[in-house]
Amino acid sequence: MKSLSSRFSYGAWRTLSMLPLRLLYLVSNLAYYIVYYIVRYRRKVVRRNLCKSFPEKDMKEIVKIEKRFYRTFCDSMVEMVKIMSMDENDVKKHLRFEGTELVEKALKEQDKSCVVYIGHNMNWEFITSLPLHFNPEDNIVFGQIYHPLENASMDQLVINLREQYGSTCISMSNTLRYIVSLTRKKRKFVIGFIADQVPTWESIGHWLDFMHQETPVFTGTEKIAQRTASAVFYMSMEQTARGQYTATFHKMCDDASLTSEHELTEQYFRMLEDNIRQHPHLWLWTHKRWKRTRQGMAEREERRKRERAEKMKNN
Repeated sequence: MKSLSSRFSYGAWRTLSMLPLRLLYLVSNLAYYIVYYIVRYRRKVVRRNLCKSFPEKDMKEIVKIEKRFYRTFCDSMVEMVKIMSMDENDVKKHLRFEGTELVEKALKEQDKSCVVYIGHNMNWEFITSLPLHFNPEDNIVFGQIYHPLENASMDQLVINLREQYGSTCISMSNTLRYIVSLTRKKRKFVIGFIADQVPTWESIGHWLDFMHQETPVFTGTEKIAQRTASAVFYMSMEQTARGQYTATFHKMCDDASLTSEHELTEQYFRMLEDNIRQHPHLWLWTHKRWKRTRQGMAEREERRKRERAEKMKNN
């Protein structure tokens, strides 16, 4: 039944994706007014995030960024639908990669696998077309880390979307095991990590200043890169026109095993912040990025101590 449901969902979305992009952009225009003015989807979250991240800007500037973000957000949704039916030449017209020669050099001349830090900069879905820009005969494994969805049909839809150009979806829970297995088999890889998500309390590995706010972050990407002695890159994103993006590779280090603790993590967030400040409308402002605080962490730990004490007392 799940398989049948998955095939039906994929078929329905793929049929929708056959519509011309110019028509889908008309849908996006309508969606923008509904999402921004009527539904007001996460408007308070976005406004709060923007105000705290750009304290130097007045409200007029904040609102301008906010509206442009929502337009880009709606565009990215219809682009995600359209990409399902894009062939190799089509997708190359929408995303241009720069700096791929740096990755080629790391793979061939330096004999290194590559870890790529990515942010939630729209439209990140196009990035899965990266394998099209490399020689398939080199037998490089391309992949991206993703969080499986609870809905099996939607999860399969996402996998189909992201694997159609030769890149592999790697579950977050299986990341280390998968990459270590590639290393043992002496398989070179280029794997992207969207590393700016909100970590769970248990996953907080470090705190740093990001967009004028103290921010808890994951350090798993750094640890995997160090363990595999990978070359590390940051991929910036910019929009040159509607539906036209440029993704650029920036070398962070030649060998992560030679870096110190938190060095790569802090460097990534500095580069991401620079990217956001240059193109603020491209970052995903709808997520509650700063919902975890040191105070909240301390209160949580205090609560857990009281619960443990109470449990021991009752025993």
